[in-house]
Amino acid sequence: MRRTLIVDVLNSESPVESITVCGWIRTRRDARDFSFVEINDGSCLANLQCIVDRGTLADASLGQASTGAAIEVGGELAPSPGKGQKWEIKASEIRVFGLADPETFPLQKKRHTDEFLRGIAHLRPRTNKYGAAFRIRSEAGYAVHEFFHARHFAWVHTPLLTGSDCEGAGEMFRVTTLAPGDKNVEADFFNKTCSLTVSGQLEAEALAMGLGRVYTFGPTFRAENSNTPRHAAEFWMIEPEMAFADLEDLMELAEGLVRHVVAHVLDKCAADVELFDRFVDKGLKDRLQHMLQQPFARISYTGAIDILLAAKDANFVYPVKWGMDLQTEHERYLAEEHFKRPVIVHDYPKEIKAFYMRANDDRETVAAMDVLVPGIGELIGGSQREDRLDVLEGRIGELGQNPDDYWWYLDLRRYGSVPHAGFGLGFERLLMMLTGIANIRDVIPFPRTPGSLEF
Repeated sequence: MRRTLIVDVLNSESPVESITVCGWIRTRRDARDFSFVEINDGSCLANLQCIVDRGTLADASLGQASTGAAIEVGGELAPSPGKGQKWEIKASEIRVFGLADPETFPLQKKRHTDEFLRGIAHLRPRTNKYGAAFRIRSEAGYAVHEFFHARHFAWVHTPLLTGSDCEGAGEMFRVTTLAPGDKNVEADFFNKTCSLTVSGQLEAEALAMGLGRVYTFGPTFRAENSNTPRHAAEFWMIEPEMAFADLEDLMELAEGLVRHVVAHVLDKCAADVELFDRFVDKGLKDRLQHMLQQPFARISYTGAIDILLAAKDANFVYPVKWGMDLQTEHERYLAEEHFKRPVIVHDYPKEIKAFYMRANDDRETVAAMDVLVPGIGELIGGSQREDRLDVLEGRIGELGQNPDDYWWYLDLRRYGSVPHAGFGLGFERLLMMLTGIANIRDVIPFPRTPGSLEF
């Protein structure tokens, strides 16, 4: 169909004698001799007003078309005398594609709760809030690729099916062709236990050892029975890996990526960000702009613990002590109250970090870093990877994992090992930061959480 997107119509520089648009009716108001019909096609937040006279209405059989109906409008694009709108269409022809029964269509001109809209996830992209959220998701994803492409990173695709547990946590979904109750793993499709991946990191490391700079951007899975607003069973991860790089290089990369995506979204999604600033999270726009105005703070884990111990009035639920894993309340205090900007915490205790992180000379900490941001807490977690074969083998043994599962990963340290580093960024948490949306279920079109496998 030859049609013009509403976003392009609204950006027109001059009137157009003949134009065709398509969309879903948001509102319809009938007057004596004509109707005002506002439509939206998802290309932008704004609606386009169409003026349809009574004769055109009769010819088009528009009488039954109300909120939710899909229509095509042809006519003249003319300046609008109404406030807050530059253009309107004076319709000369109307075509109705599909009606929406006003008695049963669940999206009416009123505010709906997020809980209600999660139950109709197939329809919520038609609302202002979720249309804006998913446009921001699209632009943020584009910005991620743009950032890495400009720095000569190769986008690589790592397996979703895996025979190893990258994190060592064991919270993985099992994939099998065996009948229920059949425990003969050797008769299964891969002749061994198979799971959905929690991370593409290990394979990305292998690719970085040949390509130099790589990143993954795809779905990952975690069978964590958690119903918090921050966790989902299926989520997207951005995982760069760099050969010939150390922790300092990694911190620079992480900060650069966040700042690039924020700047891109503020530029390309101004109206959508404004919506969230007004109705979801007051001060969001200022907070995002503030991220671009000064460098991220940096502090060691030990320094961060000292700050938290000195925060006598913070009333933390989780007591602070050296060696603990920072909780969200601690992370947010550092970013929101103490530094009042994003902060990178580095050099964490070895005992709370994964086997692949490079041990520091003090034998107590590893070259790990987390990026903490206001409103979210941890956004990015990464490390310089352990490139010494003997140290890595010892760490795998300490954690009781089977070295045979990582034979190929260990080979990377046997043949031309180099200092290298990488991180993982949860894309949905990035979107929560960009929109002020507090629940991860509302930045994923069709969220997968415990007990929820609809759509």
